[in-house]
Amino acid sequence: MMVPVRHAPLEPELTEPLPAQVDLRLVVSDMDGTLLDGEGRVPAGFAPMISALRAAGIVFAPASGRQLANLRAVLGPEVDDAPIIAENGTLVVQGQEEIHIDTLSSAQAAAAVTTVRDLRLDGHDVGAVLACSRCAYIERQDPAFLEQADRYYEALEVVDDLMERPLDDVLKVATFDFDDVENGSSQALAAAVPDAQTVVSGKHWTDLMPMAASKGRALAALQRRLGITPAQTAVFGDYLNDLDLFEHSELSFAMRNAHPGIHAVAAYTAPANTEDGVLRTLAELLSRMD
Repeated sequence: MMVPVRHAPLEPELTEPLPAQVDLRLVVSDMDGTLLDGEGRVPAGFAPMISALRAAGIVFAPASGRQLANLRAVLGPEVDDAPIIAENGTLVVQGQEEIHIDTLSSAQAAAAVTTVRDLRLDGHDVGAVLACSRCAYIERQDPAFLEQADRYYEALEVVDDLMERPLDDVLKVATFDFDDVENGSSQALAAAVPDAQTVVSGKHWTDLMPMAASKGRALAALQRRLGITPAQTAVFGDYLNDLDLFEHSELSFAMRNAHPGIHAVAAYTAPANTEDGVLRTLAELLSRMD
């Protein structure tokens, strides 16, 4: 099989040898710290790799904490008709069709916003993003916070008061902390809304989500829809919000730069995102297709 981009040999980076042959039908990749390079850019070989996957009958699906509109803007036409797992698994779409959705209750969303406000009053440098299915909303308007929100939310609206808009369609409340979230703000959110799920999705981001929501639950829904098994699924991830993706794949790859918790559950280790790890690994997997 023709491989679209040639890379340095992969095997020295693996924790154990890959199977001699694979039956790959679905590839699911996180974005930041995984597919994207160190500057947050799509790697140069992405488009030809997607073409090669399609030619082999393999579906590619991004799985990210990012917004649906942002994922489509960043990845471009290569994902126009592809399944997309957005907002840490609370929303799954393919084309214009909604496959799966989980939302917070209005009370949970309100409690999360109130907690973020209280944290700011206590001196924490934090801000909340109210992530809904079609748009995200923020009330903090300083340039530093706007820069962070703009990076992950393409459809973004600044409002005077988050509590004045309807709270019945909230996928998650994402909190950006200019300090390390594991040092304080994530614990405060978990304590304030115990009936929701608190997920650390990056060094500075915490997502408060519906209790059942996860990238893994979203992947399972996608696998059922496509009739694809864990043995036919490859996943790539680097941070704690990727953990349960690995429960639904037998070809699971932690990036070399991944959190220790990801390395603990992954079957293999791929090169770092700064070394085109996802594309290099996919090239190797394609060469092992039956």
